[in-house]
Formats: sequence, C-alpha cells, structure tokens
Amino acid sequence: MVRDFFLGFIRIHILHHAAEAPVYGAWLIAELAEHGYDLSPGTLYPILHALASEGRLEPEERVVDGRRRKYYRTTDRGLADLEEARAKIRELVREVLAGEHA
Repeated sequence: MVRDFFLGFIRIHILHHAAEAPVYGAWLIAELAEHGYDLSPGTLYPILHALASEGRLEPEERVVDGRRRKYYRTTDRGLADLEEARAKIRELVREVLAGEHA
C-alpha cells in the first residue's frame, strides 16, 4: 500500500516539475532522489509513458550532445490535474498534521 502512495506522489512530483520547465528522465531520477525516492529507469520511464498516453505530459525529442533525449512538459490536462491534486494535498496535510501529537 505504501508503494502505491509513493507512486502517486511521484506522478504529482513529475507533473509539478514538468509544469515549471521541460524535464527528462535522468534529471527526474536525480531530482526525485533528492526527496528520498530511489527510482530506477525501469520504474520512471513507464510512469512518464503512462502520463504521456493519458494526455498529462507532452513528449518532445531533442538532440543534446549528438544524442536524442526525450523531454516532457505538462499539458493543459496535466496542469488541471496538478491544480486539483494541490488542493487535495493542502486539505490532506491540514487534516493529517492537525492530528499530530508532539
């Protein structure tokens, strides 16, 4: 069950960063590692492909240093989903942290 929670957090995190600027897989793996997520390419890339096939991310191929790299940016649908997720996260955090005992 905890894995499912984290996969949802990762999806939101990806949408967040891709809304700020186009992102690519290796960068996302490093960024998410800074937040404690230890992702392999075998975990991340299927998430990116799923978000793209759902219409939440738009892929764009670029040539960088002679190599093809796929960048992703958040679509209008992804932005709408992100805003909805942010509202739910705010509500959840208020409720869960209000019940914290010092």
